Amino acid sequence: MQNNNEIKTHFLFEKVNYKILLIGLAVIALGFILMSGGGSDDPNVFREDIFNFRRIRLAPTVVLIGFGITIYAILKNPNPAVKNTTDGETFPEEKPIKNFTNKKK
Repeated sequence: MQNNNEIKTHFLFEKVNYKILLIGLAVIALGFILMSGGGSDDPNVFREDIFNFRRIRLAPTVVLIGFGITIYAILKNPNPAVKNTTDGETFPEEKPIKNFTNKKK
């Protein structure tokens, strides 16, 4: 026997969204790893390594690409047909309540 009072829930994200989100976070972490280093052990000595291509151009670009991937993961809708309510379907507030008896005295 099926319970008529069941509430069906669904998650906001699907498994695909979480995979893309983790890929985006890994790309961001890779960008920050590429940014690290290039410092000098002696404060009196200046090293030009801090201004090389990897730290100035490549690493920030990788971080921005990672942010783009995470934004895409958040905005991606895995089931666009589920959200469509323009087909005449009523909202849950407007549906009649099951197992409700109106007893007037």
